Amino acid sequence: MTGNPLKTKSIFWIKVNMKFKFTDETKTSLTGEAIYRIEAIEDIPSQRVKVGDKGGFVSKSAQVTGDAWVSGDARVYGNAHVSGNAEVSGDAWVYGDAHVYGNAHVYGYAFVSGNAQVSSTAQVSGDSLVSGNAQVYGNALVCGDAWVSGNACVSGDAHVYGDAHVYGNARVYGDAWVSGNAQVSSTARVYGNARVYGIAQVSGDAIVSGYARVYGDAEVSGYACVYGDISGKEQE
Repeated sequence: MTGNPLKTKSIFWIKVNMKFKFTDETKTSLTGEAIYRIEAIEDIPSQRVKVGDKGGFVSKSAQVTGDAWVSGDARVYGNAHVSGNAEVSGDAWVYGDAHVYGNAHVYGYAFVSGNAQVSSTAQVSGDSLVSGNAQVYGNALVCGDAWVSGNACVSGDAHVYGDAHVYGNARVYGDAWVSGNAQVSSTARVYGNARVYGIAQVSGDAIVSGYARVYGDAEVSGYACVYGDISGKEQE
């Protein structure tokens, strides 16, 4: 056998799994890792990408596979994986062991890090952060300056936006919206067509569902179940 079999295997893997090549244009990640501007070597019709189109920045330890694409000044590095028809664009960063897949889109100045997963047709945008072991999937939207962290899960057609924070083991799903400076934490669940906003807090094992509205500086905790309106001092 001639040649280096490991090198041959590496080249084969790149050809099968990557539709881009690394260019000489580089940046440095937060961890000091080199990340390289990519260039398409195949058309990716689902992303409207043509051969020769320049993309974002990817490290050689990260994976961008399938019809996924990284564009603009977006950065994917560490052991992050972007796959399927997913797109990371704008100035977004995906790093650590994060995984963006399906038809998900991460864009704007959003950060997805840790072991977080963004999938299905979910969108993460603005200056939002999805971190830890958090999951965002379905048609969910996380945007603005919102944070989803810990083991939290946002799914269905749920929206988390503004300066809202969903964390711990909290779940927001269905058509629920969490916005403003609201916080949903612990093992709380917000679902249905519920709305939590203002500086309201939902924690413990609380459930907010149906067409409930929790707003102002209201606090719902413990094993409380809310199906109607609960308000604290109305925010200006």
